[in-house]
Amino acid sequence: MFRIITFLILLFTAFWGHSQNVQLSPLSKISLLTVGTGEDLAAKFGHSAIRLQDPTLGIDEVYGYGNYDFDDPNFYLNFTRGKLSYTISRIPFKYFEYSYQQEKRWIREQELDVNLEQRNNIITFLEHNLLPENKKYKYDFLFDNCATRIPMVFEKTLGNTFKFDYNHLEEQLTFRELIRLKLNPNSWSNFGIDLALASVIDREATPYEHLFLPIYVYEQMKHTTLDGKPIVKKESVILDIAEQEYRSLIFLTPLFWLSILLVLVCYITYTDYKNLRRNKWLDFGLFAVTGLAGILILFLWFGTDHLATKANFNSLWAFAPNIVIAFMMIKKQIPAWMITYIIFLTILLGITCILWMFKIQVFSILLIIVLLALAIRYLYLIYYFKSKHLTKK
Repeated sequence: MFRIITFLILLFTAFWGHSQNVQLSPLSKISLLTVGTGEDLAAKFGHSAIRLQDPTLGIDEVYGYGNYDFDDPNFYLNFTRGKLSYTISRIPFKYFEYSYQQEKRWIREQELDVNLEQRNNIITFLEHNLLPENKKYKYDFLFDNCATRIPMVFEKTLGNTFKFDYNHLEEQLTFRELIRLKLNPNSWSNFGIDLALASVIDREATPYEHLFLPIYVYEQMKHTTLDGKPIVKKESVILDIAEQEYRSLIFLTPLFWLSILLVLVCYITYTDYKNLRRNKWLDFGLFAVTGLAGILILFLWFGTDHLATKANFNSLWAFAPNIVIAFMMIKKQIPAWMITYIIFLTILLGITCILWMFKIQVFSILLIIVLLALAIRYLYLIYYFKSKHLTKK
């Protein structure tokens, strides 16, 4: 919280800086700053920004996209629904550097070989974006973030002679594969992202679409030309900090808790099988959790503007109607159609595996544990209800 408050104070101070009509001196420089990953989920993918230096005018400032204001009305609701407005900011470089030094994240700089007129065009464009009527925009994690805005700025200000060469890419990855590059598979953040993000991110990203990650913008600039010449004039390391490895204690990982769930389901189901009985509270818990997860998935699919949450086939195993069935499971009398319903749920588990097999949607590897636990319980419930039904006859 202290870091956020400090940043907002510095941001406010920065707005008393130079006018958008300033003309840069011949000694001015424009460079791309790339920041390494951090501990928080929002920092896992790095950051990109543009630095302006002009010793003649006493300017050393950083322009960055992808900022948001906690004071925005309905902040959390708008954030969840994908309707939150993000902004561009301008802050003194010394504060930019200090903040990432505190977070132990490296900073690399690429000075651009652009002439004075081109430098003025870039800064005029950024200053125009900083105007109150222009500074807000609708953020999209994959297609309009702090990294994607960097090539957009250069494309709009440097003209047709600004060209990317994608031949350095050894392979093209899907959006999900790109997202997973910086995430630990056995983390709640990775598990949650795989639960929330849908099949639309399992298509192969175009070379240009790879630029939603700052590290790809950094690498791409090394293979970009302006007027037929490399645009990167010089590279340097501002903060040489090794990327941190953030490891969670084993009992705080999803693998640990999901494994406990599987063991619990297997043990209770085995004892139920031996005694031909049914643990109502286990069934209530499984149906309630999968139902609530299904409601969340459907909300992200149909109730938000997030493009990456559309067509999410996690909704097959996390089946929203289960929330209603959960309360029926704690009753003594179960309707006869429940057998058909649970057979249907078991078929949905199979369809989930088929979609996974053909990579129509790639799920978290940890989902295998969940699917196995549900399959064991569903198959037992089919057996149990059929046995009770035959006994009554």
